[in-house]
Amino acid sequence: MTTAEFAHQTVLLAEGVAALAIREDGVYVDCTFGRGGHSRLILSKLGPKGRLIAFDKDPEAVAAAEALIQQDSRFTLVHEGFASLARELDRLGVGLVDGILLDLGVSSPQIDDARRGFSFRFDAPLDMRMDTSRGMTAAEWLATAQEAEIWEVIKTYGEERFARKIAAAIVAQRDETPITTTRELALLVGKNVRSREPGQDPATRTFQAIRIYINRELEELSAVLPQAARRLNPDGRLAVISFHSLEDRIVKQYLRAASTADTLPSWVAVRASDLPEAPMRTVGKPIRASHEEVSANPRSRSAIMRIAERSAGLWREGDA
Repeated sequence: MTTAEFAHQTVLLAEGVAALAIREDGVYVDCTFGRGGHSRLILSKLGPKGRLIAFDKDPEAVAAAEALIQQDSRFTLVHEGFASLARELDRLGVGLVDGILLDLGVSSPQIDDARRGFSFRFDAPLDMRMDTSRGMTAAEWLATAQEAEIWEVIKTYGEERFARKIAAAIVAQRDETPITTTRELALLVGKNVRSREPGQDPATRTFQAIRIYINRELEELSAVLPQAARRLNPDGRLAVISFHSLEDRIVKQYLRAASTADTLPSWVAVRASDLPEAPMRTVGKPIRASHEEVSANPRSRSAIMRIAERSAGLWREGDA
């Protein structure tokens, strides 16, 4: 089955691109190409001298971008995760840019393609890698990880109350026979989750946790935010769309720290206007999908976008 057979509705499409305040001759980065929804809209707003660099570590997303690469010389695709942002921009000879967009989470083609092993809705090999060309699969990790490690991953990344019981069951099961498919894992988890949240499969949190761990999603997010902020021109925008509380917490905490000016003791006679400006400033309030978008695409329900822009303030010693 080809990637074209799995439709993808880009979440916060117009809002995400509008957040970048596109200039026709600007240089922009789409850190998560996916199926190119944001990238194509950005390109439509750029003039002949504009440029867009997109990142994606999924080989199928790279294949989906091939036609765009051939058609538009303003577009460059990098087959790497966005944690390599600064290194890859250096390799391309790109210094500061005018805007960077991150649309986090798993794309619809990844979820809906049973071969990828992201969803318990299908019986498929338990893979879960976003980049299927490298790294350990979920099945391989579950076959070798210590019980304490499995418990910690499910508890931390899935916020699952029954993490300890699920981890013990996984280890007991694999001693008899390997857990190699999504259905095997989902059934095992279902037997060990004593209560269900309304409308949610009991395996949801465990699958989320393992996927986040296998793909190092939170580590890569923490790594890219300071890289992105430091590559912005003055007034350049950073927009981040996240889909669950763990991601949003990292984004919110980073932007809060980067947009907070140094403080002095209350007894120091310095006007607030004379304090050094913070290197970033937040823009507006967090944006969520409209009722219309949620109705058309329920997967947009949890999306939240935060926006910040580069100020004239200097990065302080010790800033990430």
